[in-house]
Amino acid sequence: MWAGLAERLEGRLVVLEPLDSCHEEGLWAASQYPEIWTWTFPRGKSPEHFQVWLQTTLAACEAGEECAFATLDASTGRPIGSTGFHALRESHRGLEIGGTWLEPPAWQTGANVEAKLLMLEHAFERLGCMRVEFKTDARNERSRAALLALPARFEGIFRRHMIIEDVGVRDSAYYSVIDEEWPRVRANLERRLAAGTGSRAQSISS
Repeated sequence: MWAGLAERLEGRLVVLEPLDSCHEEGLWAASQYPEIWTWTFPRGKSPEHFQVWLQTTLAACEAGEECAFATLDASTGRPIGSTGFHALRESHRGLEIGGTWLEPPAWQTGANVEAKLLMLEHAFERLGCMRVEFKTDARNERSRAALLALPARFEGIFRRHMIIEDVGVRDSAYYSVIDEEWPRVRANLERRLAAGTGSRAQSISS
């Protein structure tokens, strides 16, 4: 595991806590909105789908292949979604932020904006990353708009990139933020939070 990767990240609106089996009940409840899963694996479709995601993710975290978080409401501690660090390339100082989803009541509240601020800050300022990347379904206009609003740079489309249950064959749109862009991105996210500007993305990347 990349040293220091799995840290508890605390904000004013959300807390990102390394994923654990204790989050199961809360995350299952948060996943019960079909509109979350339009463009990604339907974790909340059934208890079986949820368990496939949870157990696969926990095993990957234990193996050091990724680092998933439960996104908690900072005021109540209740799970409202999940996100994570993927595609870990420590020797090349790069990783992906992905697997992000939030229950609809948390949309447009600033929760997603603050979560991205916490994760990017951790990646660039503590882990020493020089590149953070994102990918999303090329048809997911809401997610792509949220990535451009970071702002992340659009890098192109990986055609016929993945096959996702209930979605089908997907083209993936790739975006990135690099270390020299981070100060500008940070200032923009902080400005949006101060202004109370939320994000409309229900699943920003995966």
